[in-house]
Amino acid sequence: MSITIECQKRPDGSKPRALRREGLIPAALYGHKGTESVSLTLKAKEAENLLKAATINNTLIDVSVPEMSWTGKALIRDVQSHPWKRTLYHLSFFAVAGHGSLEVVVPVNLIGTAPGVKLGGILEQSTTEMRVSCLAGKIPESIEIDISKMETGDSLAVSDVAMPEGVDVLEDPETVVVSIVVPSKPATPEGEEEEEAEVAEEPAIAE
Repeated sequence: MSITIECQKRPDGSKPRALRREGLIPAALYGHKGTESVSLTLKAKEAENLLKAATINNTLIDVSVPEMSWTGKALIRDVQSHPWKRTLYHLSFFAVAGHGSLEVVVPVNLIGTAPGVKLGGILEQSTTEMRVSCLAGKIPESIEIDISKMETGDSLAVSDVAMPEGVDVLEDPETVVVSIVVPSKPATPEGEEEEEAEVAEEPAIAE
């Protein structure tokens, strides 16, 4: 799916709060020209829709800045918002052309049903996303892990996960991704434990 967004250069001296009152979200573009960055704005509604369709540090976006005659592919690198109101404050884009391999974060999806779960085991997914390195055109939407052969007691580490061609994982190889654990036994009520102890200690009566 192609995602396109159009931005405008931010007027010199403009204040972020004033821009947001006008329905605009401040943004910045990095990586398009060495270490240079450019200040931009985009419509608040378009920014909100963009964040519903794209994932931070994962989804390639076609960014257009007509005033600069610049169009290129970029990643959303950073999103700033109000801590609980979720009001959007600022976006940062990173242009990917000419930068070789990129470090991105990819979600982990489990596929299939583990036999161990059918037998009463509990599925524990310890890792829900992975940092990987790849070219812009090789960014996977997700890392899929087939758990259809996992029995109770089995676990899979990062080193056990097959990466798509051209994608190198950057996580610790020993990190556990998913495991099927044996459910813990329910605790015995205190009264029952005492009763069992009394029965055990009661001397046998001679016949």
